[in-house]
Amino acid sequence: MDPSRITIVFMGSPEFAVPSLEALYQEGYQIKAVITQPARPKGRGRRIRPTPVGEFARSRGLEVKEPARLKDTEFLDHLRSLKPQLIVVVAYGKILPREVLSIPGLGCINLHASLLPRWRGAAPVQRAIMAGDTTTGVSTMLMDEGMDTGPILLKKEVKIGKEERAGELSERLARIGAELLVETIGLYVAGGLEPVPQDDCLATYAPLLKKEEGRIDWQRPATELANLVRGLHPWPSAYTYLAGRLIKIHRVRATDEEGGLPPGRVVKSTEDGIYVSTGDGILVVKELQPEGKTPMGAGQFARGYRVDEGTAFE
Repeated sequence: MDPSRITIVFMGSPEFAVPSLEALYQEGYQIKAVITQPARPKGRGRRIRPTPVGEFARSRGLEVKEPARLKDTEFLDHLRSLKPQLIVVVAYGKILPREVLSIPGLGCINLHASLLPRWRGAAPVQRAIMAGDTTTGVSTMLMDEGMDTGPILLKKEVKIGKEERAGELSERLARIGAELLVETIGLYVAGGLEPVPQDDCLATYAPLLKKEEGRIDWQRPATELANLVRGLHPWPSAYTYLAGRLIKIHRVRATDEEGGLPPGRVVKSTEDGIYVSTGDGILVVKELQPEGKTPMGAGQFARGYRVDEGTAFE
């Protein structure tokens, strides 16, 4: 199969999707256009910035479209005029309507960051870590009108590191997923893949993250809190309060030791960690970030904020 003879429209938005677009570009596929979310205000300065996919696509001279609505008549007419054989979707951010799904002759292929049907939805990497999963992976599927419900083409399982955080795992899955996507398209176009329907009875869901999910309840076991911290890094971050001040928690380690103090109380403080009692075990907090400050190690934080034995996190 000659990739240059396969016409593709790519749809994606965040950093996770960039390696996939780059891989297809390097393979020589004929990318007719890149569809991404509209540029939005970001950062403290609220400057209007394009998506990472949009930035990459423009740097390679690819046509970029940022439709506000996928059902817009002008957009749909333009998409049809491109006559793509495939639409490839990686973390675009919206469910594709029937009008879009019906355009490419070979259908729409999606790369998803989980082993479907587990963790369908918007935050599969984070939810897998928060649930304490030890393995996850990437899946490619043919898209239908449901949310990650289409038949599976290929999967690749990946072990989750014991202290691996969501941002780190997402970067790893983005690279692995890009390789799987290229393999999938090559086999699928050549007729070498048979789509396998998902078992809906095994489905779990990964809804969008909310900031309030990050608030630490010290009554919970240390292992659950460690998973929460890992799953919510770098956004929206797990957090607690000290003397009324919001403190983000970035890096921790769970132990099964018992501190002999009520949950949320500091058992001891060392240069390497602040040991906090929980509902079951001790959570060793290694990196923190006071509101309005940069992240800092446990020792620096303990000295600056007078964290001693018995200090209470709210």
